[in-house]
Amino acid sequence: MITWGISANSHDAALAVFVDKKLVFASHSERFSGLKNDPDLSIDLVNYALQWGSPNEVIWYEKPLLKTLRQFQAGQGIKIFENNIKRYLKKYGIRCPIQYVDHHLSHAAGGYFTSGYNDATVICIDAIGEYETYTIWKGYKDKLDKVHSESYPDSLGLWYSAMTQRIGLKPNEDEYILMGMSAYGKPTYAKDILDDHFLEIPSKHRPILKMKQNFHRGCQNYKKNITKKDYFDIAHSTQTIYELIFEGILAWAKHNLPSKNLVLTGGCALNCLANSLAYKYFDNVWIMPNPGDAGSAVGCVLAHYNFRIDYPNSFLGYDIDREYPVDDLLSELTKTGIVGVANGKAEYGPRALGNRSLVADPRGPGVRDRVNTIKNRQKFRPFAPAILEEHADDFFDGPVGPFMQFVANCRQPNEFPGIVHTDGTSRVQTVAKSDDSGFRHLLEEWYKRTGCPMLLNTSLNIKGKPIVNNEQDACRFEDTYKVKVY
Repeated sequence: MITWGISANSHDAALAVFVDKKLVFASHSERFSGLKNDPDLSIDLVNYALQWGSPNEVIWYEKPLLKTLRQFQAGQGIKIFENNIKRYLKKYGIRCPIQYVDHHLSHAAGGYFTSGYNDATVICIDAIGEYETYTIWKGYKDKLDKVHSESYPDSLGLWYSAMTQRIGLKPNEDEYILMGMSAYGKPTYAKDILDDHFLEIPSKHRPILKMKQNFHRGCQNYKKNITKKDYFDIAHSTQTIYELIFEGILAWAKHNLPSKNLVLTGGCALNCLANSLAYKYFDNVWIMPNPGDAGSAVGCVLAHYNFRIDYPNSFLGYDIDREYPVDDLLSELTKTGIVGVANGKAEYGPRALGNRSLVADPRGPGVRDRVNTIKNRQKFRPFAPAILEEHADDFFDGPVGPFMQFVANCRQPNEFPGIVHTDGTSRVQTVAKSDDSGFRHLLEEWYKRTGCPMLLNTSLNIKGKPIVNNEQDACRFEDTYKVKVY
C-alpha cells in the first residue's frame, strides 16, 4: 500500500510517501523547483516520489470546500476551480482516490503521532486553516479530542505576519527575521499595539483570543509616520505581545488539562523565543521538526489512518548518495574555517541540520561577518551552533534540542561570537551519541582536533533560493560563493 500525503496549492507545497505505515520520503516542493516557498507541486518532486511506485491513495491536508467558503467570506473571490484537488492532481498524472483531513487536525496529528507521548496537550497556532486559527487538543491513547478552537478572522499568526509586513518584510516568509530583529529593539510600542489590536487575550481562566480588526489584509496604516529606525522597536513589541498571548494559552492549558507533556505545532511553532517559555509550564515539550503546512504532508496521513511513527531525524528528502567526507571537511575547516556540506538525504523542514549545511569555526570575532558576507544577509540575524549533545550543558543554559527549536543562554559568549545573538542567546542544535550520522562524526573529530565541541551551522543556500537539494545545486553554490562544498 502506497500512500501520498500532500500539502499544496497555498504555500510551501510538500509531498510525503508512506509504504504501508513506514514514512520513506518527504520533501518540500521548493527544493526541486528552485522557487522559494513554491505553492505548487514540482513535477520533479512528483517524479522522484514515483520511484516508490504510484500512489494507491492521496491524503490531502485540508478540506477544500470549507477553504473555498472562507475565501469567499474573506473577499478573496470564489475559487472553486482552484480548490478542485482532483483536477489539480490530474495535471501531474495522479489518478487515485483522495481523502481530505481538516487543516488543524493535520497539524495536531503530525505533532502528536510523532511525539512518542501516550498523553499530551497539543497546541496548534498558525495563520489560518479553512476557518480555524488556533486550537487546543487532548491527546490520549492514540486519540485526539479538540477542547478549544478560535476561528478566522481572529488569528495570532495573521497578526504576526501583518506586523512582519508593516516593518518592510515579506509576510508568510520573513517572520523569523522579525523574531531576530526583536533583540535589537525595545518594547516601546507594546502597550499601544495591545490596546489597538486586541479585544481579549488568553489567560489562565479563559483561552479566548479576539482581535479588533481583520489582519488578513495587513496593517500598513499602523503608525504611518514611523521610520525604519523604529522597526526594531516594532519587532520587539510584536514579539513581546506574541509571548504574552502564548503564555496565556500555556497557562490555560496547564490549568485545565492533565498532561505534563506538550506538543506544539502549526507555523507559529517555529517561534524559537516563545517556544522556550513552554518549559515554564510543562515537563516535556515536542515540536515536530516541520510544524508548518509543509509538515502536514505527513500529518494528514497520520490523522487519516490514526497511527504513530518513529521520528528519529529529519533526513527524509533527496538523497545525494555518497560517503560523508569527514576528513575532507576537517581539512577545509582547518585551512579556511568554513565549508559546505551537501551529502546524504536532505532535511525535511525549514532548517539545515548537517546534510545541507554551511558550517564554520564558531570561535573568533570575524566568523559572523564572513558568513553574512557569503550568504548576503542582514547583520542582525543570528546563527546557530550544532554541538555534541553531551557537552551542551557546559556551554548553554536553557532548553536545547536536535532541531533548533528553542533558545538558550550561552555561558561563554565572548569565546563564541559567531553563534551568539545580541541578547546572549543561541538557537542550539544538539547531536546525540546515538546519532550515527556523518555530521555526528564530523563534530567528534572536530572536537578531538580543537577541543571545541561545536560548529556554526546555517543553511546551504544561495540568497533568495531554497536550501540546496542535489549535486547540481551544490555546484552552483560553490561557483557562486567560492566556498568548497563536499
